[in-house]
Amino acid sequence: MITIKEAKTKKELTDFIKFSFELYKNNPYWVPPLINDELEGFDKDKNPAFENAEAKFYLAYRDGKIVGKTAAIINWQEVNQQGKKKVRFGWFDVIDDIEVTKALLEKVYEYGREKGMDHAEGPMGFSNLDKVGVLTEGFDQIGTMITWYNYPYYKEHFEKLGMTIEKEYHESVFSFFDVDPAPFQKASTLIKKRYNLRAVSFSSSKEVMPYVDKMFDLFNKTYEKLSSFVAISEIQKEYFKKKYVGLINPEYIKFVEDQNGNIIAFTIVMPSFSEALIKAKGRLFPFGFIHLLKARKNSKEVVFYLIGIDPEYQNKGVTAIIFDEYYKVFMKNNIHTCIRTPELEDNYAMHNLWKNFNPKIHKRRKTYKKEL
Repeated sequence: MITIKEAKTKKELTDFIKFSFELYKNNPYWVPPLINDELEGFDKDKNPAFENAEAKFYLAYRDGKIVGKTAAIINWQEVNQQGKKKVRFGWFDVIDDIEVTKALLEKVYEYGREKGMDHAEGPMGFSNLDKVGVLTEGFDQIGTMITWYNYPYYKEHFEKLGMTIEKEYHESVFSFFDVDPAPFQKASTLIKKRYNLRAVSFSSSKEVMPYVDKMFDLFNKTYEKLSSFVAISEIQKEYFKKKYVGLINPEYIKFVEDQNGNIIAFTIVMPSFSEALIKAKGRLFPFGFIHLLKARKNSKEVVFYLIGIDPEYQNKGVTAIIFDEYYKVFMKNNIHTCIRTPELEDNYAMHNLWKNFNPKIHKRRKTYKKEL
């Protein structure tokens, strides 16, 4: 018999997190999160996502043993501003038993109906900056700290239970070593001169901080028309500053300014922490932080996390400036692999940015929908 219980206490939420460690303990491609970092993300008093959202965390038990988990989330900003009566589900993990999957999803649907929602979609987090999608291709590729990994049977479970594909994403890899830099170097010089633009680079996290609020404002402006976009609030800006900026090598943060000092483009690239997180095994101490610090400085792989260009400049070649800046720093630091985070299959404008780098798609993922 399968029993579903809500995880409420710190111990129950810790069990919620640690179930994934048990499920993937022998899998070399799963990247474990930091346990305390996950706990903070589930804490209503610490994660500003709860400013506009609410969530339930469910554990599935059989014979007293945890066999699955999921979070059910309602982002009220999305519901009220976009009119999408959607209950999200995320942090979904389960053994290969479709009855467990069914029981967990039914709990999500029940919660959605109680709140007046008319459909469910997932896996996805609280907002656009959270992880998204169930992996459908690329099971033999190591994950990143900003994506979920899962076994192949997840997709099979969802489809057998009558869920339909809602969104499709792909991830790809490329290298600056594989391209001739001359075209974008020449274009960078011309575009800077034509529009009175300049590249802004940093050598310390302290230098970055004054720009972060403006960056998120531009992020909101850039992505506001995308499906399911939820704007980042002022409180969330402060949260992400503290949580992420210190992890990023400041050399990998690039901005482009106009002649009046307005940010018209930005890119955030993070060192790959995948190997470091595997070694850390979910804990910063006693040695986990050492692995992360080494990766921050020495990783030869990077993850393109965010890129945004003011709509006014999106067809004016500004990306040439960005590529030129990254070419310089990647050559200096011997960065051999660049990883792109999940991008919607139909976001053709984004795909076109990278076409000259001959990116190779190495993973695909989807979100699934169910009418309630």
